Amino acid sequence: MNPRDTHFDTLVVQEVAPRDGLQIEPTWVDTADKIALIDALSTAGFTRIEAGSFVSPKAIPALRDGDAVFQQIARRPGVIYVALVPNLKGAERALASRADELNLVMSASQTHNRANMRMSCEASLTAFGDIVRLVRDTSRATLNASVATAFGCPFEGTIDEDRVIAIVDTYREMGIEGITLADTTGMANPRQVARLVARVLERVPAAALTLHFHNTRGLGLANVLAAYEAGARRFDAALGGLGGCPFAPGASGNICTEDLVNMCDEMGIPTGVDLEKLLALSRGLPALLGHEVPGQLAKAGRNRDLHPVPDYVLQI
Repeated sequence: MNPRDTHFDTLVVQEVAPRDGLQIEPTWVDTADKIALIDALSTAGFTRIEAGSFVSPKAIPALRDGDAVFQQIARRPGVIYVALVPNLKGAERALASRADELNLVMSASQTHNRANMRMSCEASLTAFGDIVRLVRDTSRATLNASVATAFGCPFEGTIDEDRVIAIVDTYREMGIEGITLADTTGMANPRQVARLVARVLERVPAAALTLHFHNTRGLGLANVLAAYEAGARRFDAALGGLGGCPFAPGASGNICTEDLVNMCDEMGIPTGVDLEKLLALSRGLPALLGHEVPGQLAKAGRNRDLHPVPDYVLQI
């Protein structure tokens, strides 16, 4: 059966390069360049862009200009601009800068949460409660909460799936609409993903669930397909495959946006994202960042980008 003759639900791609992609870059990317990148992504068909974060400049110096970025981007109707916030102060700054959605992060692993957030999981949940009340009382912004290391922790190893489910239930009970399951260091495998996604979808509507995969061990796109087939419909990805958690040993980039969109295009799964624009943007990243990026499609080209037949073949 030709997959293009089969109806597939839209796979929603949330672009995270401006935040998760740039946070680990050693070279400072100017504020104007960040804004230009986000503005360009806004015209590529995305409905959701994680545009920056409001963390301490000491913790993530590469994103210390979050206020200026959110205040100066050219907002496009129909695009939700998401901000990562670590605490109440960060939430206040994000709301003042007109973020449409706040993403809160807590690890399923106590050890990783202490490394990443400098506090216990219990303290993180208490801080989340303060943010939920702030948003509920003062803003129309929506809330999303991520379960980091949901598929494995580089310090603790295997994470009990029941613990992940309990955290998801807690988030929902607190009034947090959106949930992200994050494979923070690329430890997930497709069978594990399908099993956990199916359990979470018993509690969370597909429209409110995001999967965040890293390609650390080469399974990123396989995990996307496993999650999609289990009913998930929204996925984080980063242009060029940029990113990685600065507080997790061995972490490498997110799944690559253009590679993901190309896979979907080849399989007949709609995304609404302009692949030509993505490729142009991705091919400009080495000049912006000063190094090559992990994405494959920008190097190899699409299947339809055929090459000239060699002269010697024409003479045979």
